[in-house]
Amino acid sequence: MAEEKAETVREQMMQEGQAEQLLTNQNDYLEVGIHIATKVKSPGMKKFIYKTREDGLYLLDLRTIDTRLKMAINMIARINPKEVVVTASRIYAIVAAEKFAGIIGAQFIKGRVTPGIFTNPNREDYSEPKLIVISDSRNEKQAVKEARMQNIPIIAISDTDNSTKFADLIIPANNRGRKSLALIYFLLTREVLKARGDIKSDGEFKHQISDFEAKSEARPQPTA
Repeated sequence: MAEEKAETVREQMMQEGQAEQLLTNQNDYLEVGIHIATKVKSPGMKKFIYKTREDGLYLLDLRTIDTRLKMAINMIARINPKEVVVTASRIYAIVAAEKFAGIIGAQFIKGRVTPGIFTNPNREDYSEPKLIVISDSRNEKQAVKEARMQNIPIIAISDTDNSTKFADLIIPANNRGRKSLALIYFLLTREVLKARGDIKSDGEFKHQISDFEAKSEARPQPTA
């Protein structure tokens, strides 16, 4: 059943044409389920949905995912990495996001963002980032709130049930799947390094997608 659905997506993309080269083979996107969303649809995510599966799950448009990733890469690459904050609260996202932040040299916040971290200069961990990358706006809503108060641009990886409020750039994607998150952050890492001139080709990037993937025995943290 899954293979048939993936084949349907492939055929649609071939029929409609693919003018711009993807960051990775479209089969890579399909195999990790980056486009497979939830059965819940927030108003802001409606435009990213191209169809509904028979089981009620929404499917996201692959080309839009790829385009939004490229937009995020350009935004991140232009900023001093020390002034970029990456947040993640679910275990699958934590592993991938922390690897991404470590390689590009960004700050990383694990778990819930505590009040005042971007707004209270008296805190020891006070930070003044120029850009924030959010892995899940539901669990990281405090980061969104504080970023908005300080007018800090937000890039948010968002599933169909996520609120898009206050996000400056939405990357529509499956932000709960272990393999999906690994691929997202793998691509962001590799392409940011290329955009900054740290590496010149994919071949120079020595990390594997598995480096960004949480171990299979790890369990995702429950949503509060």
